[in-house]
Amino acid sequence: MNADGATAGTGGDQTDGAAAGSGDDQSAGAEIQGRVGFRGARGKVLMALMLTTGLIAIDATILATAVPSVVKELGQFDQFPWLFSVYLLAQAVSVPIYSKLADMIGRKPIILLGVGLFLLGSVLAGLAWNMTSLIVFRVVQGLGAGAAAPMAMTIVGDIYSVAERALVQGYIASVWAVASVVGPGLGGLFSQFTSWRWIFLVNIPLCLLAGWALLRFYHERVERKRHTIDYLGATLLTLGLTAVILALLEGGNAWSWTSWQSLSSLGVGFAALASFVQAERRVPEPVLDLGILRRPLIATTTLISLGVGALLIGVTSFVPMYLQNALGVVPLVSGVAVAALTLGWPLAAWRAGRMYLRFGYRTTVLIGCVVALAGSLGLALSGPYPNPWTVGGVSFVLGFGLGWTAAPCLIAAQASVNWDERGVVTGINVFARSAGSAIGVAVFGAIATNVIASGKGEHDYATIVRASTWVFVAVAVTAVAMLLASLRLPRGGVHSAAYRPAEAGSTPGSATAG
Repeated sequence: MNADGATAGTGGDQTDGAAAGSGDDQSAGAEIQGRVGFRGARGKVLMALMLTTGLIAIDATILATAVPSVVKELGQFDQFPWLFSVYLLAQAVSVPIYSKLADMIGRKPIILLGVGLFLLGSVLAGLAWNMTSLIVFRVVQGLGAGAAAPMAMTIVGDIYSVAERALVQGYIASVWAVASVVGPGLGGLFSQFTSWRWIFLVNIPLCLLAGWALLRFYHERVERKRHTIDYLGATLLTLGLTAVILALLEGGNAWSWTSWQSLSSLGVGFAALASFVQAERRVPEPVLDLGILRRPLIATTTLISLGVGALLIGVTSFVPMYLQNALGVVPLVSGVAVAALTLGWPLAAWRAGRMYLRFGYRTTVLIGCVVALAGSLGLALSGPYPNPWTVGGVSFVLGFGLGWTAAPCLIAAQASVNWDERGVVTGINVFARSAGSAIGVAVFGAIATNVIASGKGEHDYATIVRASTWVFVAVAVTAVAMLLASLRLPRGGVHSAAYRPAEAGSTPGSATAG
């Protein structure tokens, strides 16, 4: 089967009749620009994937501005942080399971399941009668997001060549850029002029349109064979990740780090993960093949993704508090400062393809890490002198660096495996970013809490500035660690042996558009 006349999903992906692994870098430039877009069969699939990604991207930003209206109607102010925690938790822990299933039964059923769960969760959340029910329905939404977002990235890896993927990632990244601006505005409009419930109900037509487009235009052929489902491994992995990430998200917030809740959650989580490692060595088809993580390229890109997640949360979670409490700026101004990061990211990702085709993945990622480090250092050095324009500028630089880091890392990891491992590898990359965010929340939050506790409180100018500055210093240290990790990437061009599948065996699946 083919996508626009070529097979997708093989070891050396071919699209439009041109082999991606041929070493002909002339595919970069005008030729690729002409092939990648919204025309043709693949263009319709790309629009469906962008719409699916948009559901998740807007949901990540639309709820924050509506929280006061939600609390005013439903009450239980002390529980509203769980609206975000349970969503992130459900999304993160489900990614590895969905990714393995996608490599077994195909991408299409998994992404459709994700859109369906997200639709169900949105309908139920729009009808929630109290805060507890809304929190439960956010779990359903999170489970849908855990399938939809990584599957969109995996399908891109299936139907586009290595040379085309970075340009396509630019399209996908632009969705997040638009969502970062549109989401908060829609949340405010719905809350002020209609009802907060519409921030969920607006997803209904979007989900139906995305589901129809995927059913109509995306087709795949999967080699049917008997699989052994690793139920024990899936259970242990889900339990372990849930407990550990819950402890990281809520430690220092819902309960103290030394409380019985934190200690028991961490204990159960690490025990379950240790049991998971032992169990995976005894099953023929593990839910997560730990051998994949031992490959140098996958291990390195995973470490870098951890750093990307931590840097993102360090800016998006702590910059608004810093500007609002230190300067008293309105949320809109602090939101614009943070939005500069999500503007720089897609701009860089859009051009990353030309960079890595010409200079290789390693050089591109190194440059991205250096730029991200420069932005992080600028944030740390400007910390004692709060200014929304300065913060916006350094956030843009940081986002630009991450755009040259995240997309090439994902594409390099995808290019190094065959179809039957691409879902898992993409899932590892996505999960690492979520885990990095969870760890970042825990570490950066602990730093801020300790500084504020030793000062005059969260409303004192000097205390907030000092706490935020130390958080930004920790962000810069994270950027240094990410740069050091990127030095471990193999040398060579995109067509070198280090970035190709070790075995060019039979193709168990392929994808088509049309």
